[in-house]
Amino acid sequence: MVITLEPYKNREHVLAEIRFCARMAQAFTLGSLLFIALGIISDALNTALVLHPTAWLLVAIGCGITVTISHLHIMTAKQVLGIGTENKGVVKLGR
Repeated sequence: MVITLEPYKNREHVLAEIRFCARMAQAFTLGSLLFIALGIISDALNTALVLHPTAWLLVAIGCGITVTISHLHIMTAKQVLGIGTENKGVVKLGR
């Protein structure tokens, strides 16, 4: 499948990409919370649950960075399509 880089031509594809990125951001958010919990439990028990507690923290930080990148991708796609101004609650200033 070849995707052409034509803005405003394939709106449905971009909307599908936004939904996919939102789902991945949600999955990585849950993963980072799970990794933080594993690190805290591992440190409290003073044992290594597969990884050392510091390694669980680093994995959680990596997931957090991935979530940030996913949200930046979503915001960029929304701005390119102008979806951010389509909400009824947004007040348009000017003429």
